Amino acid sequence: MKSALLAAVATSALLLASQAFAQGVKIGILNDQSGVYADYGGKWSVEAAKMAIEDFGGEVLGQKIELVTADHQNKPDLASSIARRWYDVENVDMITELTTSSVALAIHELSREKKKIDIVVGAATSRLTGDACQPYGFHWAYDTRALAVGTGGALTKAGGDTWFFLTADYAFGYALEKDTSEIVTANGGKVVGSVRVPLNSSDFSSFLLQAQSSKAKIVGLANAGLDTTNSIKQASEFGIVSGGQKLAGLLMTLAEVNGLGLQAAQSLVLTEGYYWDLNDKTRNLGERFFKRTGRMPSMIHAGTYSATLSYLKAVKAAGTKDPDAVAKKLKELPVDDDFAQGGKVLENGRMVHDMYLFEVKKPSESKKPWDYYKLLATVPGDKAFFTAKESGCPLTK
Repeated sequence: MKSALLAAVATSALLLASQAFAQGVKIGILNDQSGVYADYGGKWSVEAAKMAIEDFGGEVLGQKIELVTADHQNKPDLASSIARRWYDVENVDMITELTTSSVALAIHELSREKKKIDIVVGAATSRLTGDACQPYGFHWAYDTRALAVGTGGALTKAGGDTWFFLTADYAFGYALEKDTSEIVTANGGKVVGSVRVPLNSSDFSSFLLQAQSSKAKIVGLANAGLDTTNSIKQASEFGIVSGGQKLAGLLMTLAEVNGLGLQAAQSLVLTEGYYWDLNDKTRNLGERFFKRTGRMPSMIHAGTYSATLSYLKAVKAAGTKDPDAVAKKLKELPVDDDFAQGGKVLENGRMVHDMYLFEVKKPSESKKPWDYYKLLATVPGDKAFFTAKESGCPLTK
């Protein structure tokens, strides 16, 4: 009787497992689609994920790949509610993009609890693969450490040895200021002050006046999206650059440069993990993305393409969508696609690849639409990112 009961339980478990897989593989894009980061990621990241699914063939292990999407409005509680429903009710297997560090940290913890894969692309904080790392969590495209090494290191070495930060008042801003400050001081520079700025501010005047009065050579913008473009526009009105100080966009992408226009953005120095006109592979992705969206992808859009494609490759290699098996394959397989060549995933879930230091071209230097960047330097991945041991991730101990 006991053996028959055990057999029945085992059969039921196998049936449930086969039914779950019969539903196919479901991927969720959770990001800001209506607020300050809507252009930075938004619906364009959804298109990038669709491209990856199409390029993979639309199915994996004989089952259909489905994509769902939602707007978290930069609210961690709303994001957690959506993700919990996706995991518990809608059988979503992996969530990616996850713009906004406070959101990404919340979903990272939920994914650990639910034993589900998440691959963060849009959020920056290096804590995701540091003290907040977990076995099912991954971080693609860039992080605050890589941005700090690229932009912070380069400007300090070039003589920008005093810094004042305008810092977004949440996890991302704190991490970016901290990581950049460490790089600045390690290169002989000094941080003379900082001010915290609420997310989605419309008036930066009081904060910019503090930066101006600090006399710092570099005003570090530890913000992103519309907050960055608005602070740059208002800095121009206050004559900050014409007065001799230099703006450092610590997290700027092609989307923000396009929004500003070359006249306003010219000569800004920034770090990205992708640019469409770097090589044949990046141009292939960029041109195909342009055909369907009318714009070139930033590193967030291209990174979402890569994260989605890498997840599907891992499912195929594992022969299952079991999270433990897939996580293992994600850390074993190289990342070699139209976003990154020669990338690798560390034990802490950090995808390591080369980063690029760019200067925004003057209008007279731009020869065609979206021809925005001059490459100043390539920062090797092992220099840009923390090693697994340096990160402080408990998984590496």
